[in-house]
Amino acid sequence: MLLRSGPLMLLEKMTRPLRAVAVSGGLQRPSRAATLATYLLDLIASEVACDRHLVELGCLAPDLAGAIWRNQLPDTVECELVAVEQADILVVVTPVFRGSYTGLFKHFFDFIDQDALVDKPVLLAATGGSERHALMIDHQLRPLFSFFQARTLPLGIYATEKDYLDHRVQNEALVQRAQLAVERALPLLHLSRGRGVDATGGMAAA
Repeated sequence: MLLRSGPLMLLEKMTRPLRAVAVSGGLQRPSRAATLATYLLDLIASEVACDRHLVELGCLAPDLAGAIWRNQLPDTVECELVAVEQADILVVVTPVFRGSYTGLFKHFFDFIDQDALVDKPVLLAATGGSERHALMIDHQLRPLFSFFQARTLPLGIYATEKDYLDHRVQNEALVQRAQLAVERALPLLHLSRGRGVDATGGMAAA
């Protein structure tokens, strides 16, 4: 078998489109969380060539909620976990439930490999009924992804019902903040493309 050298593997990683994956913790359809996740993915795609993928936890709930161990999960859920672990940039959006992320959102990330998100850029976002829960991003989401040693982006995105019109993001202040968050993510995306190749030229373990 022909083995590819470290530089060749790095070149392939640099030339393929980025893998941008968003996880929406919304349980309903239509979902404000899924709408915001899709909007943020589109913003990223407007700046860099990328393959976009949306994970909707509401669709996975029947197969996800009853599992205790990862090997109990069906292929549909396993494929979404792998997509998150192999992403170059991750967008996470959860509705605020009782001051925090939803239980299903946490349950999904409990199955993610502990080292899979190390140094991965993560854009944090949440939706809520009012602005009084906006600090949930810093008090709840950011510590969760700090545990994974991910590179959480400085600007979080928080949206309430008034920021939408006909299930589309329409608030100009929110649009500008989202654009700024993505702009600040771009340098980290270049770092992410080189992640996974160790100093000896071999591919680091996932």
